[in-house]
Amino acid sequence: MNIKEALTTLPQYTLPHHALSQIMSKLTHCENKVWKNLFIKQIIRHYGVNMDEALEPDINAYLSFNKFFTRELKPGVRPLSTERNAIVCPADGAVSQAGAITDGKIFQAKGKNFTATDLLGGDAERAEPFNNGIFTTIYLSPKDYHRLHMPLTGTLKEMVHIPGRLFSVNQATVNSVPGLFARNERVAAIFDTDSGPMALILVGAIFVSSVETVWHGVVTPPSISSVQSWQYGDNAPTLKIGEEMGRFNMGSTIIVLFGKDKAQWDAEFKAEKTVKFGELIGRVVG
Repeated sequence: MNIKEALTTLPQYTLPHHALSQIMSKLTHCENKVWKNLFIKQIIRHYGVNMDEALEPDINAYLSFNKFFTRELKPGVRPLSTERNAIVCPADGAVSQAGAITDGKIFQAKGKNFTATDLLGGDAERAEPFNNGIFTTIYLSPKDYHRLHMPLTGTLKEMVHIPGRLFSVNQATVNSVPGLFARNERVAAIFDTDSGPMALILVGAIFVSSVETVWHGVVTPPSISSVQSWQYGDNAPTLKIGEEMGRFNMGSTIIVLFGKDKAQWDAEFKAEKTVKFGELIGRVVG
């Protein structure tokens, strides 16, 4: 941790993460036209948001900042890869890391790892199918499209809501906070796919006012004191490749896990690469 990262990160240990996120939630859902338009304009200007891609480019059409933040895209601006056995990117963002899950450990940043078991709520049986598989961590910045989509067609088997802190997930914090993604509050969805089990983990962060899925709606808030899971049986939803599966109401990180010898990442899919939803990032093996 360098001095700049320390100044960014250390104060976060003392912040009331959830209280601040609740305040941000009220602000982002406020329907005061003057306030929400000012907020939207500042974000567009500061981060260079491309409104030409939005289904609704007029900011006056959004009832709140959150409606703008979770905006839909125009049809066709994110075409799905048509390559055989393709695994497609689930989100717009930047690759934080991509690689192997080695002896149950997932690489976070230099000198820092966390385990798949901790990431998935402390259940070794839930994590076992991903041992020695592959993972990727994709960071969504405020300028990005914030809906999340299926990398592969899959049938939902389990959803897990895991309590935790809400540290920032920017690069300085990722470099500094041990086990960050296994410490923050998160929602994990585990699917059966043609490539075996696939886990999509939606990681909360400071000022992330909620995480929701298309089959459940808002999962968090409220925050919880212990791990909660939902099992899906005969009526489990099946979502096709590219279909929306959830969204962040404010930005954060999605982590994708596959099992051993079930999938491989594309050679150019690596840390720091900018990615778009729908593009090829890997392939089903076999």
